[in-house]
Amino acid sequence: MATSSPTTGGRIGLIAGNGRFPIIFADNARKLGYHVSAVAHEGETDPELERHVDCIQWIKIGQLNKLIHAFKEDGIQQAVMLGGIKKTHVFTTVRPDFRTLALAARVALWKDDDILREFAAELEREGIVICESTFGLEGILVEEGSLTSRTPTKKEWEDIRYGWQVAEAIGRLDIGQCVVIKDKVVVAVEAVEGTDGAIKRGGELAKDGAVVVKRCKPQQDLRFDLPAIGPRTIEVMASVKATVLAVEAGRTVILDREVVLEKARSFGIALVGIKQIDPATT
Repeated sequence: MATSSPTTGGRIGLIAGNGRFPIIFADNARKLGYHVSAVAHEGETDPELERHVDCIQWIKIGQLNKLIHAFKEDGIQQAVMLGGIKKTHVFTTVRPDFRTLALAARVALWKDDDILREFAAELEREGIVICESTFGLEGILVEEGSLTSRTPTKKEWEDIRYGWQVAEAIGRLDIGQCVVIKDKVVVAVEAVEGTDGAIKRGGELAKDGAVVVKRCKPQQDLRFDLPAIGPRTIEVMASVKATVLAVEAGRTVILDREVVLEKARSFGIALVGIKQIDPATT
């Protein structure tokens, strides 16, 4: 599928989920001269975002019509989607409007990518193009190689290689982006609970020495759900004595980089960016 990058300057919309990702994007976009108009989700988006954007509209999860109206009112014709929305809201707090219900009826399978592509298509029918979420983030994408002085051991590399294959398989099925491995055994696969939940669950089962692998899905649409790690990722790993975090280089965002690296160092966690792994070495 073809993707778009924002045109230079002007106005850009921000569909904001949770975490610091939306705030970091807003700061970068404004430095580049953009007027940033945000639509934030009650119970998910950090209220601090209000201080980093030019205008903001708060909506409940599932209020698609209100989201579109807010962007149109502010003259937004291009937007990005950043930050997660916990999938557990599907079973609890989602209050879909009629437009969202109509969109849901058009989705044959309730997979993340299918839902998000239909969501993007709905906005495009209203003249709002969803752009790649990598826009303006070149400085905070994970590079290839070791990011910490501690590097994975030979045994940990075996788990990384195995986890890389497993993560590709679950990504192809649109299940999640993260797996937790111990001694070439899959102890957790990311599902509805998200990355932190999977790490905690897998780490508790592994007891100690778990290896965490996070990568894009093979069919990843860069407009949505770009993998991200931050200080909280390292804190959760440390709480269950996980020892390695391997992520996809060039396609994973590292939030609050210096804090992440300092925490990884203090907890003895190896952090490595990977472009690809030769299957022959697994």
